[in-house]
Amino acid sequence: MAKVAIVGCGAIGSVYAALMVDAGHEVHAITAWPDHAEAMNTKGLRCEGISGDRTVAIHGATSTDGIGPCDLVIIATKAFDVEAAARSSASLLGPETVVQTIQNGLGSPEVAAPVLGADRIAVGVVGGFGASMRGPGHVHHNGMEMIRFGSYAGLPKQLLQASAKIWESAGFKVALFNDIKQMVWEKLIMNVAFSGTSCTTGLTIGEIIDDADAWKVARGCAEEAIAVARASGITLDVGDPVEHVRKLGGKIPHAKPSMLLDYEAGRRCEIDAINGAIPRLGEPLGVPTPVNDTVVGIVKARERKMLS
Repeated sequence: MAKVAIVGCGAIGSVYAALMVDAGHEVHAITAWPDHAEAMNTKGLRCEGISGDRTVAIHGATSTDGIGPCDLVIIATKAFDVEAAARSSASLLGPETVVQTIQNGLGSPEVAAPVLGADRIAVGVVGGFGASMRGPGHVHHNGMEMIRFGSYAGLPKQLLQASAKIWESAGFKVALFNDIKQMVWEKLIMNVAFSGTSCTTGLTIGEIIDDADAWKVARGCAEEAIAVARASGITLDVGDPVEHVRKLGGKIPHAKPSMLLDYEAGRRCEIDAINGAIPRLGEPLGVPTPVNDTVVGIVKARERKMLS
């Protein structure tokens, strides 16, 4: 049995937590939502969806105080909360603790490494979950397609493998990568395709694929990301990348990307780390990114109005 802390236990973090508890691990779920923590502590954490329907007893909290060193720390916050999460995770570290940063978009391990140490960080990407909160202490997910990890800088191979085994014991299918840029970008192109498009249209992934106009936007976002990746010398080993995005999206047609869920809940969106990363990286490479530029502008304008 491993001792695991999940820092940023929102929708998808709660899926990780429930399945790991069900596999016999000691899991501490740290969430920014007091009502979610209270519900987990008093009623347990219910997780339903493609993995089944279970309610597990779990340690819910709004801080890392008193938890102590863990075998595995999973930072599952939004990209803009990674630095604060990393600082709060310092008390969770033991001599062989592995820290996995799992965010949409780019830049999270670079933020966490100076705080926690580059040689203990694993970069993670997940996809095809379509996770959403149904209420405090209750999460739903549509799939569990992609779990990938790689060493950021200097994490010993045996520790990376040991952390992967914790996931595998809970029913997740894990792939380990040596080329973390390839790993991250193969997931990023899907986020870029659907995240901003959903937030500007209000459509689910399946509705975007089925609507010619919405798919034109999603495809344009993805094609620009692919062009930036290629100009950066990044390998994409997925066959036709656009068809890859469409195929993966087709497996969770009823899912709403987290960016749309955040907007609907009145929360700040991760547009800068996802669609916003494409123009930021494309400009110095001379790669035009007009579709992502437009989508970013629309999402930011809507977000400003929502948060004002």
